[in-house]
Amino acid sequence: MASIIEKRQSLHQCLARKEEENQVLRSQNTQLQALANLGSATCMIAHEINNLLTPLANYAALAVQNPDDKKLAEKALDKTVRNCLRASKIMQSMLALANGQRQERENARVKALVEEVFTCLCRDFGKDGIRVEIQIDDGLQISCIPVQIQQVLMNLVLNARDAMLPGGGLLRVSAAADTDHIDIAVRDSGHGITPENLKNIFRPFFTTKTGKDRPADSASGSGVGLAFCRRVVGAHGGEITVQSQPDQGSTFTVRLPRGRPRDDA
Repeated sequence: MASIIEKRQSLHQCLARKEEENQVLRSQNTQLQALANLGSATCMIAHEINNLLTPLANYAALAVQNPDDKKLAEKALDKTVRNCLRASKIMQSMLALANGQRQERENARVKALVEEVFTCLCRDFGKDGIRVEIQIDDGLQISCIPVQIQQVLMNLVLNARDAMLPGGGLLRVSAAADTDHIDIAVRDSGHGITPENLKNIFRPFFTTKTGKDRPADSASGSGVGLAFCRRVVGAHGGEITVQSQPDQGSTFTVRLPRGRPRDDA
């Protein structure tokens, strides 16, 4: 009997030690996760800020080349101010997302979000031989953090443009609604995605933009853009999917909760 009691006490002591070790490991895991989140946030922020700085640099260079064009200079300065404010919001938003902080959502018009993306890009897609079609009803609204969803759309639009260079094509952004959700589709008529790449397309740091056989003005990818899109859309209670075949273009669909009517009573 004494031997059984001693074995039981020894077992309890062993379990207690294991529990302490597990507590230490859980604490270390929390710290490592925080560092991983910070690393992801850094990559995301760098990627998104670059998306804003590139068109701003183009506008500034154009203004410098045309010093007597006052309207062009004013337009470049206006874009600079607006996109600097946007960059600040993006950094705050991305850090909050990485840290798991809660951010307030609001009802936002889908068409306005899309149009603002093209305004921020400061790029005439027609010069690339790309025809842009926006097929979105004015009344469609989603419940979202606008700056985050705009960055998702900007990523998808830029990827669509890259997929159609240098030959050009059709870029269509459309939206359809059901009772609870709105599907925003970004479709291009570009080179498409192979089945092998399609299954990895949302994996962090996976990219098909290696720089080989790419147009000169199409930047190599960092592999964080689509991973960022999936994370943001998931945080909004939505999902992002893709349909694509080689040489037949791609369609990325973002499904998000509809905006709710405000109670003004």
